[in-house]
Amino acid sequence: MQFRAGTRAPSRAPVHNGRPTMQRTLVVDDSPTIRRMVMASLKDVCPGGFAEAGSGLEALEQLALAPFALMILDLNMPDMHGLEVLKFVRSHQKYRDLPVVVLTTRSDAASRGEVVKEGASLYLTKPFAPLALAEQVRSLLNGSARPTDDIGRNPHG
Repeated sequence: MQFRAGTRAPSRAPVHNGRPTMQRTLVVDDSPTIRRMVMASLKDVCPGGFAEAGSGLEALEQLALAPFALMILDLNMPDMHGLEVLKFVRSHQKYRDLPVVVLTTRSDAASRGEVVKEGASLYLTKPFAPLALAEQVRSLLNGSARPTDDIGRNPHG
């Protein structure tokens, strides 16, 4: 299920030498296959490219190295749960406005409620339909995301 968690708008693109620069998307999931599927699904929506992290700690390292336009975040990961990553992001001024899409296998109300409380921009469940994921992320980045049915069941994805 997809849930519109917050009203955080994407940050303005940074400027370098008077020109806007393309920021990358950080894809955080302990499964390399899921990371590749997400990146393939979003290649046309996120033109700045991608960085990958296979754990919560790797995600924090990546955040410290470069700015990002968007984070796709799994919850169930080794060494640091995705919810802890989300809490860290929302507690630091530097990352507070970073749009965070939680993409997880957890569809229970308690997980969804906790993620919403901590400020996720969108809550989506796996399995996901690639075209539906791209559409939801595009809507989020354009500021027009809205609740939809389970993106994992889109027969056109």
